[in-house]
Amino acid sequence: MSAQPPGHAAILDAARAEFAERGYAAATIRNIARRAGLSLSALYYYYRSKQEVLVALLEDGLAAYTEACDRALGQAGPGAAERLDALVEATVRFRATHPAKSTIGRTERRSLDPEHQRAYRDHEVRGTERFRAIIEQGISDGDFRTPFPDEARRTIIAACNAIAEWFDPDGGVSLDEIVDRYVAIAFTVVEYRPRRAHRSDRPITGAG
Repeated sequence: MSAQPPGHAAILDAARAEFAERGYAAATIRNIARRAGLSLSALYYYYRSKQEVLVALLEDGLAAYTEACDRALGQAGPGAAERLDALVEATVRFRATHPAKSTIGRTERRSLDPEHQRAYRDHEVRGTERFRAIIEQGISDGDFRTPFPDEARRTIIAACNAIAEWFDPDGGVSLDEIVDRYVAIAFTVVEYRPRRAHRSDRPITGAG
């Protein structure tokens, strides 16, 4: 990820709105500057082209999502189920609360030049690897029984990512409830089987 200039937040918010309204092809640097409350020359001081603005916008979303996932996993326990729970929750909460940041890559990645498309894809692969590693750990530990780990991973990621497109905070179902449901769905997809405690590990109760 490249370092962002000091005034980037207003520019990225303006660009996100401009791209959402007009699409990348029809958006203009002049309109982005106007939305950001900057002169055209001031915007060019930060970004030399509309392509650079798009790259910065996508990197901003990826960095925010990565930070949310890393923070959640850093607080999770070592078990695969705990880590999958944490990663699904972080993804669901991010997609629900940052829908624009979550969808801009899907809608505008085609507008990246080939070099930046490859870089963006590399970042996506690293995000996918978080899920892959956790699912493989769960299978290795005997907690996840799915015979289709790649399909399970894709299903969970796709389901969580789609939340950005439909979640309505005023829709009658709380975000906490959505998180609980999607963690349960993820556990079902990977066929989570909590280990039974060995008899020697169970507490001994007194005879009646």
